[in-house]
Amino acid sequence: MDKAQDPAPDGAPAPVDPPAPAGAEGVPPRGGFWRDLPPNTVGALWILAAAFLFTVMAALIKLAGERLSVFQILLVRQSVMILVVAPVILRGLPGSLYTKRPSLQALRVICAATAMICGFTAVIHMPLADATAISFSKTFFITVFAILFLGETVGRHRWAATIVGFLGVLLMLRPQGDGFVDIYAVLALVGAAGAGMVMIILRILTRTDQPSTILTYQALFVGLIALGPALYLWIPPTPQEWALLIVTGLVSWAGQMCNIRAFRAGEATAIASLDYTRLLYATAIGIVVFGDWPASVTLAGAALIIAASLYTVRREALRGRALARAPEGRGYNT
Repeated sequence: MDKAQDPAPDGAPAPVDPPAPAGAEGVPPRGGFWRDLPPNTVGALWILAAAFLFTVMAALIKLAGERLSVFQILLVRQSVMILVVAPVILRGLPGSLYTKRPSLQALRVICAATAMICGFTAVIHMPLADATAISFSKTFFITVFAILFLGETVGRHRWAATIVGFLGVLLMLRPQGDGFVDIYAVLALVGAAGAGMVMIILRILTRTDQPSTILTYQALFVGLIALGPALYLWIPPTPQEWALLIVTGLVSWAGQMCNIRAFRAGEATAIASLDYTRLLYATAIGIVVFGDWPASVTLAGAALIIAASLYTVRREALRGRALARAPEGRGYNT
């Protein structure tokens, strides 16, 4: 359910790594200011930064999308991210290309590309807060897909939360009296469903494949999917648009890194709910930059989904179960 680089990270398809010791890879050295903070506080600060960066990424995509196609944006974004993670990819070759589940890798790439293309299109054409709110329905789809494809048993409490989340989804689609709905809201919902499916596939893939393998397939093949349509629809970017596209890729990578550090430093059940601050960021940026105010029905639907998600997180924490999300499975960076 869009973080690109989903090293089995991007939702808890994969089990979350336990907090790493001071100075471990991905966690800042616990010295000075950091040393005096509890691990969950450190994780909370990182996840707040990640949520902000993912929202900035969406705003940059919206700005670039005023003239450029979503495929062109996705191609340049993936290219920038590939360049950033190239040392990791190259260091793992040829082993990073070996997978025991090639069909699942292919399905995951297709779902991730669908999630990003639909999600980015919705961001470009909808108020930023509305598109962000609908993306939260990924949590609802993860529950449904886990039941259908993983055979998970869900009790009455989680079923109740899932039904409430579904009502929130219906509310955000804003059906009209004539039976029509906002096509871009539907695309945002399809993107959320694709992101949810990515999380389920991740949970299976991480049992057999290395994180570097998952990262390599994601980075390379999502870009290749966008290549053909991007070249066909290519519009020479202005210098300002090139800057937007390059910064989009860098911000996407930075958001992923903050996300990974958040879940390595703190407990998922303690910090995951802070992801919903993206709605606050999106509302503020949408008003200031684009002059867009979120629809009241969108906020109401988002409230239902967030309430249902928080209830599920709280109940799972009380039962001592691992939260079903992975550090790299958030936002549009699926």
